Amino acid sequence: MGLTGPMTAHPPRIAVLTSGGDAPGMNAAVRAAVRAGIERGAHVFGILEGWQGAVDGGRGIRRLGWDDVAGILHRGGTVLGTARCLAFRERAGMRQAAFHLVQHRIDRVVVIGGDGSLAGAAELAQLWPELLTELVASGDLEQEQADAHPRLVVCGLVGSIDNDMVGTDMTIGADSALHRIVDALDAIASTAASHRRTFVVEVMGRRCGYLALASALAGASAAAFIPEDPPAADWGALLGESQRLRHELGGRDSTVVVAEGARERDGRPITVESVREVLERSLGADARSTTLGHVQRGGTPSAYDRSMASTMGATAVDVLLSGETEPQVIGVRHNRAHRSPLLPAVRRNRDVARLVDEGRYAEAMAARGSSFTELDALLRTIRSPHPTPARATQPRVAVLHVGGLAPGMNAAVRAAVRLGSAEGLAFVGVEGGLRGLPDGSVRPLTPADVESWVADAGAALGSRRDPFDATTLPRLAEAVTAHGIDGLLLVGGFDAYELAQRIRAGRAGLPSLKLPVVCVPASIDNNLPATELSIGADTALQAIVDSIDKIKASATAARRCFVVEVMGRRCGYLALMAAIAGGAERVHLPEDGVDLDTVRGDVEAMRRRFAAGGRLFLVVRSEGADDDYTTPVLANLFEAESNGEFDVRPIVLGHVQQGGVPSPFDRVLATRLAARAVESLAEAFDAQAAPAVMIGLQRGRLTATPIEQMDDLVDWTARRAKDPWWHGLAPSSTAWAIPHAPPPDPVSYSHLSLPPNREL
Repeated sequence: MGLTGPMTAHPPRIAVLTSGGDAPGMNAAVRAAVRAGIERGAHVFGILEGWQGAVDGGRGIRRLGWDDVAGILHRGGTVLGTARCLAFRERAGMRQAAFHLVQHRIDRVVVIGGDGSLAGAAELAQLWPELLTELVASGDLEQEQADAHPRLVVCGLVGSIDNDMVGTDMTIGADSALHRIVDALDAIASTAASHRRTFVVEVMGRRCGYLALASALAGASAAAFIPEDPPAADWGALLGESQRLRHELGGRDSTVVVAEGARERDGRPITVESVREVLERSLGADARSTTLGHVQRGGTPSAYDRSMASTMGATAVDVLLSGETEPQVIGVRHNRAHRSPLLPAVRRNRDVARLVDEGRYAEAMAARGSSFTELDALLRTIRSPHPTPARATQPRVAVLHVGGLAPGMNAAVRAAVRLGSAEGLAFVGVEGGLRGLPDGSVRPLTPADVESWVADAGAALGSRRDPFDATTLPRLAEAVTAHGIDGLLLVGGFDAYELAQRIRAGRAGLPSLKLPVVCVPASIDNNLPATELSIGADTALQAIVDSIDKIKASATAARRCFVVEVMGRRCGYLALMAAIAGGAERVHLPEDGVDLDTVRGDVEAMRRRFAAGGRLFLVVRSEGADDDYTTPVLANLFEAESNGEFDVRPIVLGHVQQGGVPSPFDRVLATRLAARAVESLAEAFDAQAAPAVMIGLQRGRLTATPIEQMDDLVDWTARRAKDPWWHGLAPSSTAWAIPHAPPPDPVSYSHLSLPPNREL
């Protein structure tokens, strides 16, 4: 339904506010909403201190210009401020808020906060006509003013580190909080191993156990206690027995994660202290407890939270200007911004809390969604220290890496070995990539061997890109027979997939290659078919954005253009997502190409930026964007066109993108993909079949796609997947693109403490 009548008589005015608890990434959402609104011709206002600013009016509602949200993308918290406004919960407070919004001719609002803040916004929209009628009757508003703003249009973004909103895969801030928790668990693990001690760690989450589940999985914890799925009555004895078995298998470190809202089935709270006491009694050994507290909420937002929040902020403005009148909430479904009616989403969310309070735990788990229940089941399986093989004979699976290094490879192998052992499979590790099997570089892998691998950087088995020749398959076939290999698990990139395709094609002449072959996607390039995300890409993106933050900080001393080259080969995923998360003015992708007109556009935008007082212009270039317009060439062209008004620096980030400890997201993704790979292997052995499949995550589902479909899914010239989902973000990413004209009425509000002209 389109908006008609008085509401369209003047340029649209949009207000942005943050409310409730702060969450890393809120500033990215504010920035995107402000700039997307300005780009679309709207006047954008910031409401300070949440709904309190609307209730108070005056300096609580301020016009924002383009540069007023510069320099905030990397900052934690919210520069607009937030507060829990008691007055807004009453009709009189809502009436005051409506009065001040109409005074500023504002009738569209982006609200970034938890379900309470969003529900309050929806209630204000519902009561809006009545409130304006009351204000006219009291003489506070003229009838003409009320007629000009007959409705309030609301769009909500869920800002909550708890990831507790039903209907969205992730909420703003949850990924950043997960980073803080897993960093702490990694640090605690080293102390725990030194003393052979168990640590019990409390994390936030209130009514939602997502942070506890995901951090326990990413941090290789022994157990997690969550509100939605209380343990059995004898949980203390079971936990103690699990810990004893873990120590018998050689484990030195152990952590147990407790969500702050965890409880027993009778409703009694489970606390870190109660778990610690149980462990000390059952083990007769020292255990320690730690509460992480508000460190989980603060700090620099992760690359994912920045890019996701930016996309959501721009989408919210699109919704407000689209003619939609029903309050909407913007979430994320399958890596894409997703809109849905606000009030039903809030009701569903509160239903989960009610189900937990009523002890209807199975229904609460189901209401959280399939991904949540999958994490819970996966943690229960992978934490079991004693596998229970279900087979009379154990098929022998060789695990090897083929292709470039990707952070998270170790986590995938660990998960495959632990989960596969529980399925009755035996594993051998092949060291040094493809050539390791014919060379005999093979060793057994048991759950105890891989227990500590989850947080390790690099690849413990080694990885390399080996060229294929006429001898590759015959030598591989001989090695498969010599080592008694019954199946192959390939964890790697494009080379691994090509190897699987060649094995399938070569089976006619080499019968020993008629065995199950399963590919798990691990490539920072994120260029693989049959999956939307590959292991390692999130870690690489975080490394890029961390580097960009440092590069941008150096621009405070001079007026400078940086041309930053990132990896990706002929796939632009890293470049595009880094441009959004890092606040770049321009991005060059292989999928779009680069020509002289592109460069002219860059130069024109650069000159406008510096003429307007900017100190930084950032161009992110994918390494395979163009063979002629290379990073040095672009830097030289930009320098030549600068007329001495600014200088230009090319930076090639290089292999820093492949190194480092895998991110929490990559650890969890690796575990999920490995679980699906083990399932495929087990199914193949049960059916005595020899499929060759590509494991992937597609629209939230774990899939196994036959390798024979690869030709239909791949652009072989560029060696990348066809029609990637993420490329659709590029045309609509005006939240970070330079406008074609200077933004109207740029103003600066010193009370926001926003450093001017630091970044786009």
